[in-house]
Amino acid sequence: MTDELKLYGYARSLYVCRVKIALDMKGIKYENVEEDISNKSADLLKYNPVHKKVPVLVHNGNPITESLVIIEYIDDVWKGVPVLPQDPYEKSVARFWAKFIDDKCAPAVIKVFLSNGEQQALAEAFEQLQILENELKVKGTKFFGGDNINLVDIAADFLAYWVGALEEVTEVKLITEDKFPKLVKWAENFINCKVVKEILPPREGLIEYFKKWTGKE
Repeated sequence: MTDELKLYGYARSLYVCRVKIALDMKGIKYENVEEDISNKSADLLKYNPVHKKVPVLVHNGNPITESLVIIEYIDDVWKGVPVLPQDPYEKSVARFWAKFIDDKCAPAVIKVFLSNGEQQALAEAFEQLQILENELKVKGTKFFGGDNINLVDIAADFLAYWVGALEEVTEVKLITEDKFPKLVKWAENFINCKVVKEILPPREGLIEYFKKWTGKE
């Protein structure tokens, strides 16, 4: 029996891109359903009635929501290239860092751009980013996942790609080589991964979107 797999998403969403990267890492075929975020489909609202957001992965009629939850589901169901470490302890560590990125790092970074580089917001973001910088320094590897990307790298896709577009729009520099050399090198390596490069939305579209979002039109 062939699996029926649909991904409800939006091309510019960093959360949707996370799921697409995981699916592509494993070579999984799926139907991509592009949502109009300003006019969400009845299917999306049916499959994600709680948050009413993308991404939603529907596997044989069963919906799974929230990007990191979806990625873990993908890793559990389809074998092949692992997205999470196989060792239980290492798996728990990866989950910790992915959650740290979503709960601590990303909100601090977004606050910087919404405040147009206010000093207190910058200080808070620098503190969180330094923690990631130190983790890369301690690991001494190309990626958070070692020689290959894993859940943590995918969770940090926002820092690798979306932040650059926000920096350009707002003219606020956040992740610089002199302050965060490991993160800058990591971002370059991540963006240039074949599986990642094929998924990332065009930069021009992000620039246009963020100009509207920040009122910089």
